[in-house]
Amino acid sequence: MSNPTALVQKLWNYCNILRDDGLSYGDYVEQLTFLLFLKMADEQARPPFNKPSPIPKGFGWDALLKLDGDELEIHYRHTLEDLGKRSGMLGVIFRKAQNRIQDPAKLKRLIIDLIDKENWSASGVDIKGDAYEELLSKGAEDIKSGAGQYFTPRPLIHAIVDCVDPTPADTLIDPAAGTGGFLLVAHEHASRNAENMTPDQRAHLRDSFVRGVELVDGTARLAAMNLLLHGIGRPDGPSLIDVKDSLIADPGQRWSVVLSNPPFGRKSSITMVGADGREAREDREIERPDFVVTTANKQLNFVQHIATILDINGRAAVVVPDNVLFEGGVGETLRRRILRDFDVHTLLRLPTGVFYAQGVKANVLFFDKRPASERPWTERLWVYDLRTNRHFTLKQNPLRREHLQDFVDCYLPGKARSERVETEQFHSFSYDELVARDKANLDITWLRDDSLEDLDNLPAPEVIAREIVEDLTAALAEFEAVAAALEVSVNSAIAE
Repeated sequence: MSNPTALVQKLWNYCNILRDDGLSYGDYVEQLTFLLFLKMADEQARPPFNKPSPIPKGFGWDALLKLDGDELEIHYRHTLEDLGKRSGMLGVIFRKAQNRIQDPAKLKRLIIDLIDKENWSASGVDIKGDAYEELLSKGAEDIKSGAGQYFTPRPLIHAIVDCVDPTPADTLIDPAAGTGGFLLVAHEHASRNAENMTPDQRAHLRDSFVRGVELVDGTARLAAMNLLLHGIGRPDGPSLIDVKDSLIADPGQRWSVVLSNPPFGRKSSITMVGADGREAREDREIERPDFVVTTANKQLNFVQHIATILDINGRAAVVVPDNVLFEGGVGETLRRRILRDFDVHTLLRLPTGVFYAQGVKANVLFFDKRPASERPWTERLWVYDLRTNRHFTLKQNPLRREHLQDFVDCYLPGKARSERVETEQFHSFSYDELVARDKANLDITWLRDDSLEDLDNLPAPEVIAREIVEDLTAALAEFEAVAAALEVSVNSAIAE
């Protein structure tokens, strides 16, 4: 198979067959992941690789090829159960794995026709990796499955990575890794001049340059497989994806680059199971000694966590919803502290219709960590408005990398920010201007919405409808923040 599109189409067509049996798209990609790993481990144990296989004897690819019918289904189930108990990359890929393909004949066809006929460890690693990425992208379009919340649009990731400019000398983490998009693109960016690198640099890029943390088991396995198919990490090596809640504690380690799009849900919660077996979710405030504020707002907590794990002189870029820019109470407290203690230098206001998970207006906040200082580190915040008069949809008018090129050009990657120049869409605001704003509100706009003056310039009805939903969602978020603040005040007064 010479190109990823043809390979994706082949895999996608078989997905439609399995969906007729009730298998969801997410289940299908998950089963592909298990089988791909087993096939790749088998390939790399043979010439020219001759690597020790991480798969225990009796559970390898050759066993699946020999079996049929119920024997195949039973053996496959036992294989998943055994490998899920292992450590390292193996354990992450197969953690809590289950066989969702109930028809042994279709499982056999998937093994023989789709997986076994491809050489997944061949030199065309980009083809296999790109094919897997495209499958994940297709899955993100399935709104009903909720997969879109783990998938950041790749054009946006590419623009962010071009601005932050990670190099082989960096260490990089995404504390909300999803399917690994930031990790892949950053690795590709840092590997552009691989022919000029030392063996140690190449080993670092493969084994220790990126790290991801993901809370959801199924998503973590997709991220780990995505890395492997792009030549990052080793099947028999330690996992580059940690399956845990990033917000629980300070991991102790520091990274020179942090890139992340944390989940859009605003509240952190834990699931409680009662004596009757029923589940209930309980809002949970994250209280950590390294955090400036204590709150259940997941977005504010991720900003605090990123501030902690960023190394001195490190660079961060994080996708945040509008409420992080304007929310009062603990939100204001955190913004004032971040503006003072960090160099918060760039804000990209994103247009609507960009994310698969709908209902939130988002931005990208860029900031650098500096040593302790008596003076504020933020001197000027440069704001680029890509939202006003811009309308995108996931299908008819999707965001493309060229739409972000002007922002990247204005950002001036690798150059001093003193060389930046204001444009109609790119304005700067001094530290004194920012802290003088009510609640240190960073929700800043200055462009005139053309549709307010020209009724013939109105966007399509579906775009207007979506923007109304997003405006209402943002308003509800603000009302919720006010209500939460009032609850805290009342409870404090009662306690006293």
